[in-house]
Amino acid sequence: IVNILLAKGADVNAQGGEHGNALQAAAYHGNEAIAKLLLQKGADVNAQGGQYGSALQAAAAQGNESIVSLLLDKGADVKAKGGQYGNALQAAACRGNEKLVNILLQKGADVNAQGGEYGNALQGAAA
Repeated sequence: IVNILLAKGADVNAQGGEHGNALQAAAYHGNEAIAKLLLQKGADVNAQGGQYGSALQAAAAQGNESIVSLLLDKGADVKAKGGQYGNALQAAACRGNEKLVNILLQKGADVNAQGGEYGNALQGAAA
């Protein structure tokens, strides 16, 4: 269905709704094939909006490791702020995902970044 809509001119970067954009929706729901397709069609890997602020934070919140890696490989800003958790590191920490926390830290996530529901990654991890 995504292919049909894109072929008919759907805006790959259209904003709105709970997920903010199609890439964030695919990242949140773990649909790697659709995420790859949207990126190939020009989806903005760093688009802001929606509940999670970015596709990277949405993928991290849901523990979608392969999509986190894909987004980082495509240039996702590991320090992007906004959304429910404040950033991707805080989302992974709040969800107790040690592997994603380590990946995000290795990619340069700010361990002391402030914002979001828990204020910082340490507070989220402790909750």
